[in-house]
Amino acid sequence: MVKVKSKKFVAVSPTKCTGCSLCEYVCALAHNERPLNPRRARLRVIRATPAFNLVMTCRFCDDAPCVRACPREALIQSEENGLIKVIESKCDGCGWCVQACPYGGISIHPDKTSVLVCDLCESEGEPQCIKFCPEEALDLVTSDKEANKRLALAIENIPIEAERITRIVKEKAWDSLLAEAEERAKRLSEKLEAIDKKWGVKIKL
Repeated sequence: MVKVKSKKFVAVSPTKCTGCSLCEYVCALAHNERPLNPRRARLRVIRATPAFNLVMTCRFCDDAPCVRACPREALIQSEENGLIKVIESKCDGCGWCVQACPYGGISIHPDKTSVLVCDLCESEGEPQCIKFCPEEALDLVTSDKEANKRLALAIENIPIEAERITRIVKEKAWDSLLAEAEERAKRLSEKLEAIDKKWGVKIKL
């Protein structure tokens, strides 16, 4: 059994996430996946409602179920930080690890017979999805409890946000919504420019 000594993983604040998918594109870019395709990312954006979006990625579990489920021993987990290495020459894309993961944190590469799993952008020195998120909805946490607490708070916030939007519509107070949208668009544009400067790629969302 692998007991991870010290782990950190990317977690989302669902109430901040707009579901823009920029993190998926950035992840693919950071791992030199070409041609650029968000399906080659090592995380997944799940759009539940306009006010509630999730980002699914590896949590580096103790004694990771995906590693135990692999029939070809193609996954190796570090005891130090929990990172999971994929040995592509052994992986045949059977998908057993995908089914075993309780957090939706592993996926099959769309163009290879191997799987994709977060490595916290080791080659970049820090997770690029966090760095380029325009809403600062992603950061590193150290426990499942912390990540699950955010999810619970976000679920509690859904009716509150729905009531707020309903009130704005009834009162036809569009100014606040338009101001929010303009600010989000500005932040997104700034991140897109930064991505172009770093990787020389213009992303159209």
